[in-house]
Amino acid sequence: MQEQLNKIFPSFSKELIQDIEANQIVKKINVGEIIMRTGQYIKNTVLVSKGTIKVYREDIDGGEFFMYYIQAGQACALSMVCSVNNEKSQIMAKVVDDVELIMVPLDLMDKWMMQHRSWYEFVIGSYRNRFEEVLELIDSIAFRAMDERLEFYLKRQVEACGCKELKLSHQEIGSDLNTSREVISRLLKKMEQRGLVVLNRNQIEILM
Repeated sequence: MQEQLNKIFPSFSKELIQDIEANQIVKKINVGEIIMRTGQYIKNTVLVSKGTIKVYREDIDGGEFFMYYIQAGQACALSMVCSVNNEKSQIMAKVVDDVELIMVPLDLMDKWMMQHRSWYEFVIGSYRNRFEEVLELIDSIAFRAMDERLEFYLKRQVEACGCKELKLSHQEIGSDLNTSREVISRLLKKMEQRGLVVLNRNQIEILM
């Protein structure tokens, strides 16, 4: 297990990995399951050792707005903030690729911040990276037209999966961008005419 943790979290010190191994609870969750809901209290620090989690905001009508992905070697910074402050979650998190989670008791998070420099740097780095992602997302919403937002969204999906063929429906993209399926279909058709994408049934090949 230590060898596996070393590969997934190469910045962690040997001592930190030993502490994680001694205190962790490993949980496997299948695709499609919700692992965090809005209004839920968070009792553990969660590290992702395998798979992908989609994080989004949910409005009062049940609409979804995509924020970012959490992948192997990462943690959810927002959940860390909520757990430390004993606050309710303001986000939803859904498994989009079977995940393996490492659950670490909350009381160890503060202890490790003082004991392990590599944990301190990992937590601060997680906060910084997610803050930058959220700022980029805000810029996309505030300063870009919907066609530019769609291109930005598709590029993020490509980066997340490391592939050029995205298995996404127009309805799913519309939900993530808080717009209608019809708007997304029209914009994707224009992108196809420009040679940026190839549209197939529930699949989009990215050429840009």
